[in-house]
Amino acid sequence: MTNKLSSIEARIGSVQQLSTVVSAMRGIAAVRSREARQALDGIRTYAATVSAAIAEVLATMPALPLRAGVAGGGVHILVLLMSEQGFVGAFNERIVEAARQMIAASGGADWEIFVAGNRGAVLLAESGVSARSITAMIEHSAQAGELAGELSDRLFQRLGEGDVAEVLLLHGEPTVPVETVGEKRLAPFDYTRFSITGRAKPPLMTLPPEHLLERLAEEFAFAELSEAIVLSFAAENAARTRAMTEANANAEKTLEELRQLYRLSRQEEITDEIIELAAGVLGRQS
Repeated sequence: MTNKLSSIEARIGSVQQLSTVVSAMRGIAAVRSREARQALDGIRTYAATVSAAIAEVLATMPALPLRAGVAGGGVHILVLLMSEQGFVGAFNERIVEAARQMIAASGGADWEIFVAGNRGAVLLAESGVSARSITAMIEHSAQAGELAGELSDRLFQRLGEGDVAEVLLLHGEPTVPVETVGEKRLAPFDYTRFSITGRAKPPLMTLPPEHLLERLAEEFAFAELSEAIVLSFAAENAARTRAMTEANANAEKTLEELRQLYRLSRQEEITDEIIELAAGVLGRQS
């Protein structure tokens, strides 16, 4: 019986240690999700500034450009923003399933997949979809600009190779109560979404409007990528927070069951000791 009690005590200690780790992971994930949400304001302000500049340049042109940054048609490029680490519940599964549905609905079109997030890339491969490019997802919201720049470079390099129909992006959205999947179209660049307003004096430009507009479109795509990365990072950590909360609740339930088992086992041990002592006394009396 003593061995049984020692075993239960060891299990209680292990579960307590695990609960401590889970609580720490939950706290870190909650902080990272909150920091990511706070970082969105700066990114969106930057995007609004670039948007206003695009509108001003468009106001000086006789007609809207039809396409930007896309040479020809054929291949569909899909960028997936997933997690670098695990313990995120069904976060990656939702994005992979959305990608699979998009590919299936395209009627046999050619797709090239760019992935940020090695844990998500493994899940994507297990689902039977191969990726052209895989890079690490960010671990802090401050790294969003670096990743956006890396993805932008890879995408623009691919666009320069020609035969690209469109560039789409799937990412996590930190919605409540469960994270959802957001979608963006990065190319062809849609100039119709910018509100063109005239101004009394045309803006001062040191580049031809077409070249300036192309540069601004690239900056806006960079801002959209940055926003999507931060949103997905916030959603990933919100999912991890919820998963760790559930794991902690399960750990507490397990601890209570082990403590109850320990109490019952201890009572049985005491009872056995009393019976053994009583039997010894009766034996001497006889």
